Amino acid sequence: MKYRQVPPLLIPVLVFLTAMNFVVSQAPGAVCVLDIQQSSSWSSSSCEAGTWGGFVSNCNCGAAFDDYLSALGRRANHTGRQLFLNSTGQENCLDLMKSIKSDVFSCGIDKLTSGGGGCSDYTKLDVVHNLGSTLQDLGEDCKLLGAAGISDQACSSCLGKWEEIIASSDSRESSKVEANICGFAVLVSLTSNRIHDKNWVQAVYQCLGNHILSDSGDQRQKKPKSSFLKLKTGLWILSGGLAGITVILAISMWTLCKKKKPVEIFSTAKDKKEDDPNDSLTQESSLKISTKHIYAATNNLNALNFIGQGEAGKVYRGVLLNGLEVAVKHIINDGYVSIETFVREVTSLSHVRHPNLVALLGHCVDTEECFLVYELCNNGNLSEWLFGKDRSLPWIQRLEIAIDSARGLWFLHTFPQGCIVHRDVKPTNILITANFQAKLSDFGLSKVMDVGQSYVSSEVRGTFGYVDPEYRKNHHVNASGDVYSFGIVLLQLISGRRVINLNSNTPMSLNKIARGLTKGGDVMEFADPKLNGEYSVAAFEIMVKLALSCTGLKQQRPRMEEVVSRLEKALHISTQK
Repeated sequence: MKYRQVPPLLIPVLVFLTAMNFVVSQAPGAVCVLDIQQSSSWSSSSCEAGTWGGFVSNCNCGAAFDDYLSALGRRANHTGRQLFLNSTGQENCLDLMKSIKSDVFSCGIDKLTSGGGGCSDYTKLDVVHNLGSTLQDLGEDCKLLGAAGISDQACSSCLGKWEEIIASSDSRESSKVEANICGFAVLVSLTSNRIHDKNWVQAVYQCLGNHILSDSGDQRQKKPKSSFLKLKTGLWILSGGLAGITVILAISMWTLCKKKKPVEIFSTAKDKKEDDPNDSLTQESSLKISTKHIYAATNNLNALNFIGQGEAGKVYRGVLLNGLEVAVKHIINDGYVSIETFVREVTSLSHVRHPNLVALLGHCVDTEECFLVYELCNNGNLSEWLFGKDRSLPWIQRLEIAIDSARGLWFLHTFPQGCIVHRDVKPTNILITANFQAKLSDFGLSKVMDVGQSYVSSEVRGTFGYVDPEYRKNHHVNASGDVYSFGIVLLQLISGRRVINLNSNTPMSLNKIARGLTKGGDVMEFADPKLNGEYSVAAFEIMVKLALSCTGLKQQRPRMEEVVSRLEKALHISTQK
């Protein structure tokens, strides 16, 4: 969502924790997916937890509200799902909390529900994608909270950065609730990375929560009324004395700044004006991360953090200041090809978001080097699982990986702004997450076609063995080339073989081997020995036929939508008991 500038509306948040932990008991019939722990009495009339700028209906709800937010933080720490629950999941949790606090449904927790669009549907990655280095700066400014002797100074820095983020919200009355929800999304994401550090989390809540301004501009909750009244009176006197100067300055500043737009923290490149028509990165990129943050995240590109080598550069594991693990691609500025690759990846991925595509979180451009920052997929790539000596994939996981990858390609080929052709589909570019979800990566060779175009002409690029033979002949880039490459990947998934068998006296492509077995042999000989015969024969035959149709003549190749459908059928057959 677009998050424009507003008068400072301080939206509150996260949770005051004490030493006591009491897990809310679960009532029969209600399944709450949150680990809600009661940190203090929910029935207390104390208002120490505050009302978070009026978001919480009354101050005696503060403790329950805080504990609910803590539970969201714990969930965000363990999953990559949306930060807020849907209405059904939330109602189940509120039903459980009701056994201890009867009026919990009137506390305002119900406003933190996913499904409303914008920040309500955000995941941690979405928060990082929208805030980028600003979120890292917030984490840096808040990291010393709770430390002995510097708490006040640390709070001032933390609060200042927090107010800067909130000041980027829209000033329209209709968006105040949305602004609050975005604020809670940021804080749940921030604290989730250190949710087990209760002292720090408590200090964050005390600092931000106790200094939140209400929508009506009320005083900070910890400031005594007498001090507030004196300040208010003094401001009136001062404002009267400076009225004339203010008018003159206002006219001057309006003249100078009337064309200047406010800084937008929650924004994307398409929301920004064109500054330089020749600067592709300025026009298209999503968010920029400083070189300082890149080197800090990777421990100065330490060799111990090296995780892979691509055509354009090395890839390192990194940890951002907010605790998020990332993969950082380091591209050396040594010529046109590297920079072309960098620009293509940034422009291709900036506005493309899908569960089966690796998310581009940010980028960095320096004089001699460039960086791309991605979400980290902890389980390596498909090639490592297929050909690694100590690794193996069961049949069901192979099907699920195939379906995930196919869905990613289907999304690219039907992208509303024009078909995106990947041009380098292969096992090393299919990454595996911690929960074995597959994601397509490496868009360095991608091409974007205008709506209605049947192909674009280009030099032949790609990886030997995966490039469509027709593309090699006519140089026509289109979606069918990706379908061919995906067919080769399917053959590797079911056989566990390399693209070319170089150990044979007469090297033969995987495609030809499979076709030969279907015409005059036993196709089951094509199965990966690592499967140990543990697969559905019917599903295996579907996979072989599908792979060969993908690698057939261009006119006979299926669209990715059909590929997904047939793979899902194979999975259904394989899971039948």
